[in-house]
Amino acid sequence: MSEEVLTIEYEFKLGDGRTKQFTVRLAKPSLQFIAAPAAALRPWTRLTHHQCSNCPLAPDLHRDCPIAANLADIIEAFKDSLSIEEADITIRSESRTYHKRSSLQYGIGSLMGLCMVTSGCPILDKLRPMVYTHLPFSSLEETLYRAASMYLFAQYFRQQQGGTPDWKLAGFTGIYEDIATVNQSFTRRLLSINPCDASLNALIGLDCFASAGAFSGIEENVKEFAPLFAAYLQRGGVQASGRPI
Repeated sequence: MSEEVLTIEYEFKLGDGRTKQFTVRLAKPSLQFIAAPAAALRPWTRLTHHQCSNCPLAPDLHRDCPIAANLADIIEAFKDSLSIEEADITIRSESRTYHKRSSLQYGIGSLMGLCMVTSGCPILDKLRPMVYTHLPFSSLEETLYRAASMYLFAQYFRQQQGGTPDWKLAGFTGIYEDIATVNQSFTRRLLSINPCDASLNALIGLDCFASAGAFSGIEENVKEFAPLFAAYLQRGGVQASGRPI
């Protein structure tokens, strides 16, 4: 049986005429990262090298950090690049193509984020459902909307399977506190190999939302979206038939 695969391609056309291309292959329906044939991994990818303080993986079972192993080629490709360098960035998926001329750090950050949440890290796995609606160059507000929607969708499935749903988003902050810890630990991992700042600033950009999600009141933040749902809030909402209640 042939494997169903979702492919997302990133292309960076640099100012000096060089082009860097990356193809991310994800297994359907789990959207698990499909690693390329094993190559010689670097010492900095070892799980014990600046291992995250909240990492649940055991070194005797996992030689390498799954995130580091899957980002190694990207980090290597941009080790001499500066974050402010301009590039024409194109992202192609099954459904659409995105294009933007931007500083490298934003395109690298989007690519790194995609690989990180699909690599099999038990902490970042909780963000993997967002890959279903992968949105490069998203704003903080767009990311918050997608993240909160994903979390509430997860509560629906928990309830369907007999679990206790968290409709008040009480656990949302804890997820992002854990993710912020991973991002900060991974920054130390990258600093140990002293790359130029493109990859580092890309990671710092990813951590900005994790920190905002961790230390801000989520219930207050999502209130700004309430006007969008006026049709559901007027006169008690809408029935499944679409008729007002």
